[in-house]
Amino acid sequence: MQSKQKQRVISNHATEMHDNSAGGSTVKPKIGSLQMSDVSFKRKPGVFQKDLQHMMFGFGDDPNPLPETVALVEEIAVEYITDMVLKAQETASKRGKLLTEDFLFLIRKDLPKLNRCTELLTMHEELKQARKAFDVDEEKLATGD
Repeated sequence: MQSKQKQRVISNHATEMHDNSAGGSTVKPKIGSLQMSDVSFKRKPGVFQKDLQHMMFGFGDDPNPLPETVALVEEIAVEYITDMVLKAQETASKRGKLLTEDFLFLIRKDLPKLNRCTELLTMHEELKQARKAFDVDEEKLATGD
C-alpha cells in the first residue's frame, strides 16, 4: 500500500514537473506570509547527486540509477527540507532564534521520524562528550610527561 502511495506521489510530481516545463501555471505553496517564490535560493542542482545515488543503492536501487530519477529525488528532498525550514522559522519567529526543538515540534506527530531524530541527537551529544573526554585525557598525558 505504501509503495503505491509513493509511486502515485512520484508520478504526480513528475506530471507537475512536465506541466511546469510546458509553460503551465503553478500554484506556489504558501507558508505563513512567505511564498516559495518570495524566497530566492541559490543552489546548484546536482549537489547531492552522489550522496543520493549511494543512499538509493543502500535502499535497494540500482548502483547507477537513472540521472532523471536522482534529480527527481533530489528535488523532492530539497523541497521537503526547504518547507520544513520555513515552517520552523515561522514557529521560531516569535522567539527570534531557530532551535532544534522547532524541528522536533514540526515532526511531533510522526513518531518514527521523531524517534529517529531523538536517537541521532542523543548519539551526537554522546559523541561530543566522548571527544571532550578524549581531548582532556590527551591534555593530561601531554602535561603529565
